[in-house]
Amino acid sequence: MLTSLVPFDAALKPVPVYAVTTQTFAETAEGLGPKAAGWAKLSGFKGTSDSVLVVPSADGSVELVLAGLGDSEGTAMQAGAALSRGAPEGVYALVNGCEDEAGFALGFALASYRFDRYAKAKPANAKLMLSEAVALADLSPVIGGAQLARDLINTPANDMGPAELAQAAQALFDMFEGSVSITLGEDLEREFPLVHAVGKGSARAPRLIDARWGDENAPKVTLVGKGVVFDTGGLDIKPASGMLLMKKDMGGAANVLGLAAMIMEAQLPIRLRVIVPAVENAVSGTSFRPSDVFTSRKGLSVEIGNTDAEGRLVLADALALADEEAPEMLLDLATLTGAARVALGPDLPPFYTDDEELAENIAIHAEAVFDPLWRLPLWKPYRKYITSKIADIANVNTSGAGFAGSMTAALFLQSFVENAQSWAHFDIYGWTPIEKDIRVQGGECQAARALFDLLKTKYG
Repeated sequence: MLTSLVPFDAALKPVPVYAVTTQTFAETAEGLGPKAAGWAKLSGFKGTSDSVLVVPSADGSVELVLAGLGDSEGTAMQAGAALSRGAPEGVYALVNGCEDEAGFALGFALASYRFDRYAKAKPANAKLMLSEAVALADLSPVIGGAQLARDLINTPANDMGPAELAQAAQALFDMFEGSVSITLGEDLEREFPLVHAVGKGSARAPRLIDARWGDENAPKVTLVGKGVVFDTGGLDIKPASGMLLMKKDMGGAANVLGLAAMIMEAQLPIRLRVIVPAVENAVSGTSFRPSDVFTSRKGLSVEIGNTDAEGRLVLADALALADEEAPEMLLDLATLTGAARVALGPDLPPFYTDDEELAENIAIHAEAVFDPLWRLPLWKPYRKYITSKIADIANVNTSGAGFAGSMTAALFLQSFVENAQSWAHFDIYGWTPIEKDIRVQGGECQAARALFDLLKTKYG
């Protein structure tokens, strides 16, 4: 995605791009001459959001482009994304009409993303030359982090097992001179029994990734990401249709690594810790079973009601580890429940926290960077749905009714956090089913851009 942006170069002669709103398009087109005005009228171009009008020259090349902003300047990212999709190969430059040039460029870059690791043909994309006022270095952390998250999710499970996910974390933290420790085998079974229980059914060994970066005396921010590299459902096996997208079940891990990349490249003054339980939920003679009971790292016993509710189990041990040092902020991201998608769809992940100030800040920054998030309540009366008659807690609703699936999962996780000053849980989808605005079909960077903006504002 970075290659879709070109630093300012006075020697280049890019195609000019004029950003227009529905109120300014007619005047702008008239000012560009009768050809542009006539072409806009003939094409029915109105300056609406996501619209692009390519005006050809007499020799068949592109003379100029109009990019629609809709009713306001607030859609700069979408306008940039639309340009990346609607413009032929070539170099373009925004020349006027958009105050948020950085947002326009970011939208252009995010929509230019292609996962072509397995493709022989590498399609040529349009490029956007930045103005002198916009530095590529300022956009690089977000673009690079988003690309990492998308690449990790899009990589199929045969090339993205627990070991490969650990290697990706190691490579990232090595790049920024951080440290990574990996817990496996008997140590994993002893120290993280829920992670081991979920992963022991796979021939690919489960592991716990624990990465650190930054000054140990700086404010502690810890990110936990669900790293289920593929989820068959275990012995409560999913139907074939339910497994089609399960390579994305490590989307939480992918997004915390993407967020970590943003933080480290931007050199935010925090002590960053990233914890990822990396497992495959497979079916074998050693798979964990419904009705099994395991004692978690925190000491709470957990009754297994369904082996397809494995993500909250591995997160429980990871959160317990993170919580032991009482970080200032503890954030976990996970592709956790279908209930969240039923409630809010694929593009609007819910988040949960009992910290009112943090909740307000998350909402503000999510809206500011067009990375939508919606708060749902940690409704304490629903805690009774995950009680167990034989253990301290159950991993699924034991009432016999499938109510409030995302909320009860969040309440389950909350049981393993007590020392962190602030905690929030994000139930993301990690996937874009239909290409639109800045989103490209496939693995998606969700919540990471909003949280980076929040952390940059708070600590930067």
